[in-house]
Amino acid sequence: MKAFNFPDIKPVATSLESALMEKINNKTKPLGSLGILETLALQLGLIQNSPSPTVDKPKMLVFAGDNGVAVQGVSPFPQEVTQQMVLNFLAGGAAVSVFCQQHNVPLQVVDVGVNAELATVPLLTNHKVGMGTKDFSVSPAMTEAEFLLALGAGVKEVDLAHSEGKNILLFGEMGIGNTTIGAALMSALLSKPVKECVGAGAGSTTAGIEKKIAVIETAFTRIEAFYQQPITDLSPEVIAQELAGFEVVAMAGAMLRSAELGIAYVIDGFICTAALLLASKLNPHVVDYGIFAHQSHEKAHLALLAHFKAKPILSLSMRLGEGSGAIVALPIIQSATVFLNNMASFESAGVSEGL
Repeated sequence: MKAFNFPDIKPVATSLESALMEKINNKTKPLGSLGILETLALQLGLIQNSPSPTVDKPKMLVFAGDNGVAVQGVSPFPQEVTQQMVLNFLAGGAAVSVFCQQHNVPLQVVDVGVNAELATVPLLTNHKVGMGTKDFSVSPAMTEAEFLLALGAGVKEVDLAHSEGKNILLFGEMGIGNTTIGAALMSALLSKPVKECVGAGAGSTTAGIEKKIAVIETAFTRIEAFYQQPITDLSPEVIAQELAGFEVVAMAGAMLRSAELGIAYVIDGFICTAALLLASKLNPHVVDYGIFAHQSHEKAHLALLAHFKAKPILSLSMRLGEGSGAIVALPIIQSATVFLNNMASFESAGVSEGL
């Protein structure tokens, strides 16, 4: 398989760390009293290599695609809901739509594999790789060529956002069955038992969760028989080709390109974090540029966040996807740069420092 990597992704530079910490600590407040806002200010300053980072030009990208494994009944919703929800995004009626409207953030929906022909409208980009992936319980989800096209779709969207001058990107997804995709990737890439990675998703019952576990384990048996080795020994590219969704691969490509360009991006919930897991296996430096929006209510998300040693901004028991957690967290991220850039220092305000 052809390697797909981003050799120009560099670790975040730390040359300004001392200057940024001095600036943060000299604001008119007790040391550390702004908590995670201070951590975010430092991270954004390092990502942008600037003592005065800005995140005033955001953009939300929601990648959509159908997943063939949905035919196995792994979701309480039928597959056509993917198409219906994309139309809801475009009409402005979805959660991510109204939150983007609330915060004046442009929303772009990217079709990488919806099983329908969608009308051309300004809010929708057509990067359709295929009419959904294959059912991974019986065959590879995608071909090598499709994997590369899906990665490239994410790259193209980030390149466009970069040309528009966007300085922070938010990622979301839509694809019925993709919590099963996320669980399968997590299990294979982290060598975790399948049952520890499967949750309720969009509302599966106990029986539904057991169904998801059985479907993933069937897929693993198929894959290991074909390659004659444990699935955990396969390359991340092959694992993605076997198990992933086009929307998940596109998000991974978008994260990799954002990191290469030095643009901070916001990670939504479980599916988005699973995409980050895939991206990190392709290039580990991608993680340095990501901001974890929230801890979702999906069972395995906490373990996935622990893998990244992540401290998400919010914990609101959300489990919607769409990028909804990312957009809700955005004003807090922006507050981190506002205090860093606009808050008075002890010296400028004439306020005595503590002992």
